[in-house]
Amino acid sequence: MPLMEAGFAASRLDAVLGWARKYSLFQYPFVTACCGMEYMSVAAAHYDMDRFGAGFPRFSPRQADLLMVVGTVSHKLAPVLRRIYEQMAAPKWVAAFGVCTCTGGFYDDYATVQGIDTIIPVDVYIPGCPPRPETVLHGLLLLQDKIQRQGRRGR
Repeated sequence: MPLMEAGFAASRLDAVLGWARKYSLFQYPFVTACCGMEYMSVAAAHYDMDRFGAGFPRFSPRQADLLMVVGTVSHKLAPVLRRIYEQMAAPKWVAAFGVCTCTGGFYDDYATVQGIDTIIPVDVYIPGCPPRPETVLHGLLLLQDKIQRQGRRGR
């Protein structure tokens, strides 16, 4: 029993759960603007997000664990985004896709949310207008590393 006392089993369980979660991301695409075209190209065969375990989108937030917020978010749309986030089961992660989602972009006005992190917590920022597919895949890999480190705790 010395291995159990040292926390060996718990740490191994954390590693296994982290590995399983990072390669089985079920994403919910919340697409509002032009970055949606680039989002679709990343999911297509040439870049193939499925090889990273994130290729199958869910169209119900209750079945998803990765919220991909893609494009500009207005203040009128902000409560809808918050509600979708609240409907997701834990553990859950959020990716801000594109500069308008990350910071408001060049829409510095009264109608646009200046970064979705003012509404919901964000785990990874993918900048660009629109972000290149390689940048999106890099953001996905960074998120997978974060998920692996979290283990059983989740977020």
